[in-house]
Amino acid sequence: MKLYDAAWAPSPRRVRIYLAEKGIEVDRVPVDLRCDEHLGEAFLRINPRGVVPALELDSGEVLCESSAICRYFEALQPAPSLFGESALDIARIESWTRRIEQEGYAAAVYVLRNQREAFRDRGVAGKWPAIPQIPELAERGGILWAAFTATLDAHLAGRTWIATDGYSFADISALVTIDFAKAARLTVPEGFVHLHRWHAAASARSSAAA
Repeated sequence: MKLYDAAWAPSPRRVRIYLAEKGIEVDRVPVDLRCDEHLGEAFLRINPRGVVPALELDSGEVLCESSAICRYFEALQPAPSLFGESALDIARIESWTRRIEQEGYAAAVYVLRNQREAFRDRGVAGKWPAIPQIPELAERGGILWAAFTATLDAHLAGRTWIATDGYSFADISALVTIDFAKAARLTVPEGFVHLHRWHAAASARSSAAA
């Protein structure tokens, strides 16, 4: 199988960190987003949506969502578990992962896509239309980010990791989200000591450099 990857994009990084934590080796094919390689004919034959990551299985089938790719590997190699073993832990990890995606990651995307010049009125012929930037969505993203980081900081008081007693997919998702948000000039306020402590611990894991 082959994992189509991009060095600096957040979703491929989430898969790389997960694989590093699991000790799983997969052949990787780099895709240069800055040169729009993901929109070229060769890659669009792999993933018509033109996004990374994409996992091409030996059968030829392609999985395209980072969470789905990680779920696939979790089913193949359950240990060490990053999605939970007990019913309650599975639910906790899923709940926090969804919150991180919908409140934190979405906030960063709102700001990035509605402020950065690189995303201004950009479309792809035959794929999707140009989408105008909406300044109010960038403002909304900033408000969501403030609420998200405050909530996560309060939750981490007295806790090492986000969802359970162990490092999980929720922590991977939050680490990628917080690091990605820097591109939108969204940061964690200095006073959020619990979130900063957690971020330092998550960043210190060898998998964070994957």
